[in-house]
Amino acid sequence: MSERWDIFCCVVDNYGDIGVTWRLARQLVAEQELQVRLWVDEPAAFVRLCPQADARLAVQLIDGVEICHWPKDFPLVEVADVVIEAFACTLPASYVEAMTERVRKPLWLNLEYLSAEDWVAGCHGLPSPQAGGLQKFFFFPGFSEGTGGLLREGDLLARRRAFQADVQARRAFLARIGVTQAAGTRLISLFAYENPALAGWLDALAADTQATLLLVPQGRIEGDLCRWFGEEQAGVWQRGSVRAQLLPFLSQADYDRLLWSCDFNAVRGEDSFVRAQWAGRPLLWHIYQQEEGAHWDKLEAFLDRYCAAQTPEQASATRDLYRAWNGAGDMQQAWLDWLEQSPALTEWAESWCQQQASRPDLASALVQFYRNWLSCAA
Repeated sequence: MSERWDIFCCVVDNYGDIGVTWRLARQLVAEQELQVRLWVDEPAAFVRLCPQADARLAVQLIDGVEICHWPKDFPLVEVADVVIEAFACTLPASYVEAMTERVRKPLWLNLEYLSAEDWVAGCHGLPSPQAGGLQKFFFFPGFSEGTGGLLREGDLLARRRAFQADVQARRAFLARIGVTQAAGTRLISLFAYENPALAGWLDALAADTQATLLLVPQGRIEGDLCRWFGEEQAGVWQRGSVRAQLLPFLSQADYDRLLWSCDFNAVRGEDSFVRAQWAGRPLLWHIYQQEEGAHWDKLEAFLDRYCAAQTPEQASATRDLYRAWNGAGDMQQAWLDWLEQSPALTEWAESWCQQQASRPDLASALVQFYRNWLSCAA
């Protein structure tokens, strides 16, 4: 009998938290052969990512994962061997009490948000004593040794490379989501929060000699697009050399294919940020803004790692583009400067992907942490 794992997810903002936990749950089942329950407080948000799900059901089995509605009045259930509290959500009090009553206490993990900051490695795996003889351990994803790594399925890069090498598969996918790419057109995916810097980028793209097709998954950036193009929402806009097209809400698998299909990917939050890195293409991160500008430390820490092996010119172009996109610089000029370095930076994106893939993935690291914990407890 395989170990039983419970993952608790509170849908805080859009689909980032549930996106990460749903990927993780599936991978733990498929690759680690574990029994996994995913507790979700907003089933409707889950259905957007997994259309075959039914938000009305309290329990359902999808891809081997038991999807459970996390109600305010939490039911009496058997505690799992490993309990993951995703992104500092608060476990139900009754469940925590049941954890204390187990003869062999479960492993309690607080899966934290991704950060490239130096302090992460020092805090990864640290225990936090809790009431009732429980211990909670902090588990940090990360980009360096001493962290939990990044979420990555075992066959992900092989599937990505095969797709990118298959011109027909790429065309068929784009056609299925209603996209036709003219010859010589640059393809950019755009997934972002509301962003005043978008206007400067669109100005640069519109004036370019090369045509650009912006593919825009449904989201919060739509209003900024409407304002710049000077039209109400129409689904497709054209101005100068830039054309923008709204896409329907994509499944996680199709969003991966979108990232693989594009020459450049603008992403936001955490889940799409990580998936864009596995695409092996240049990316631009719109980081979630935090109070008192705390997000800048996270952004600069990532840039320090991402740009470390770049030439001074490449690093300067990368840093200026990221800073401008996040509100500190001239986005139009930053994009023009980045284009001058784009051939080398396109190659670098694949090198960075390979560098990160050389470390254990997040799911494997979680399972190994549990194995080590069991050995210490024996």
